[in-house]
Amino acid sequence: MDIVIRPARPEEYPVIGEIAARAYLGDGLLDFGESDAYLGRLRDVAGRAAVAEVLVAAEGDRVLGSVTFAADGGPMADSARDGEAEIRMLAVAREARGRGAGEALVRACVARARALEGCARLVLSTQRTMHSAHRLYERVGFTRTPDRDWNPLPELDDIRLLTYELTFRHAP
Repeated sequence: MDIVIRPARPEEYPVIGEIAARAYLGDGLLDFGESDAYLGRLRDVAGRAAVAEVLVAAEGDRVLGSVTFAADGGPMADSARDGEAEIRMLAVAREARGRGAGEALVRACVARARALEGCARLVLSTQRTMHSAHRLYERVGFTRTPDRDWNPLPELDDIRLLTYELTFRHAP
């Protein structure tokens, strides 16, 4: 069966939230584990879908993974500037990894960003330890932008997110 990328359905939100939560917890990406405040944001798919587009990779009726696409900034954008769209919270279920779902989700975001009037770039932030994600982003054409790296919790010195961008045309 083929993997299809489509908008998330409200009845899938709990499954999508749990896939993201399990992926981040299982990969050790939450500094405070089960008590990490970000876990609640990962599970709040309805909240994300209210202000951005949540896409899923599905095989039949089974959700394999998801990503949040912030088209024009807004509450879901962490680092996007004017003329940029942003990818957030890419997660694929452990049992579905290595089948192309993550790449298909990223490519769907690229296509959406390219189609946006005035969108010059697609940006994202990632953790230093997400090496397979870094390889995926680079394979799709993203390049590192170290000058945009940032810390979401300035009170903690050891958290630094790496940033990537994919430029479509010259920024306005």
